[in-house]
Amino acid sequence: MSEIAIARKPGLLRRLPVVLAGVAMLSLGACADMNPQSRAMVGGAAGGAALGGIVGSFSGNTGFGALLGGAAGAGAGYLYNQSQERSYNQGYNRGRYDQRYRDRRW
Repeated sequence: MSEIAIARKPGLLRRLPVVLAGVAMLSLGACADMNPQSRAMVGGAAGGAALGGIVGSFSGNTGFGALLGGAAGAGAGYLYNQSQERSYNQGYNRGRYDQRYRDRRW
């Protein structure tokens, strides 16, 4: 469909780019004050729902695929965040131990 044909059509199709830009700004602004765990879970759920919807559309059940994908994505986001926190804490504690060892040695 050409730009001229879109410009002549009244209604939502003509305003679609503006509506999509507004939705994108609001959805990104909603994540501004989230903690890292919530942000990872929401990102995983959104990605999982999108992928689940695509895969579910092949079998004719898009909604169920999106539901399962969202749940799996949220779980994956949670596990990813826990892994990152564990790695950070291990490195932090290792650094504290090394500092105490150097202080006693000298």
